[in-house]
Amino acid sequence: MLGAIAGDVIGSVYERQSTKRKDFPLFVAQSRFTDDSVLTCAVAERLLAGGDYTSRFHDWFHAYPMAGYGGTFLRWALHRQTEPYGSWGNGSAMRVSPVGMLAESVADACAEAEASAAATHNHPEGIRGAQATAVAIHLARTGHDKEAIRRQIQERFGYQLDQPLADIRETYRFDVSCQGSVPQSIIAFLESDSYEDAVRNAISLGGDADTMACIAGGIAEAFYGGVPEPIRAEVMARLDDRLRGVVEAFYARLGRE
Repeated sequence: MLGAIAGDVIGSVYERQSTKRKDFPLFVAQSRFTDDSVLTCAVAERLLAGGDYTSRFHDWFHAYPMAGYGGTFLRWALHRQTEPYGSWGNGSAMRVSPVGMLAESVADACAEAEASAAATHNHPEGIRGAQATAVAIHLARTGHDKEAIRRQIQERFGYQLDQPLADIRETYRFDVSCQGSVPQSIIAFLESDSYEDAVRNAISLGGDADTMACIAGGIAEAFYGGVPEPIRAEVMARLDDRLRGVVEAFYARLGRE
């Protein structure tokens, strides 16, 4: 979960900047949490305390109305609408990392990821993106190697994960669809050699930087066993008390500090 939030914070200043390099500063004065982090905490709170996803998303939106939401979600949450709006956007995948961290099985990850997505993103692609991300996190957390993760995501969800990152980077453009950003984010993790490298890989594609780093960072945290302490400290300092409290409660549930 913190890996996803850290990816969001690091990527926040690179969104729509078409960054095609990896040697950028991880943090600058303007680095901040966005809607990716807010809704990740909403999912975590729902898993910890119960209730329904729709109400959690409404409540967290109204607590952080200026976090940078997409227009359709903003209107949906502003008016407390209760019906999903058929989105195939990557918002379903950006917020799902707590599901993968707590899931006890692949089936559990798929079912809960679908529930978390379907409150808003009930399009099949929106659900597929959330499920693929949650399953990748579950597999990474439970000791599967990268080739096993690659194979299972390809077989279960039909994403092609064999294209080298360098080839993707050459022509990739900003894309907020699940089908156009989730596979690339997973590849950014697969080609990494550390948590930080996964986040740098995702941002270097020049796309939806905060969300892609959020997705790759969530998987990388699970695979590499956490977020490096210097990055963790920088990110936690940029969260307010409410966000920080949910993060701390979530890791207490996992049995970690």
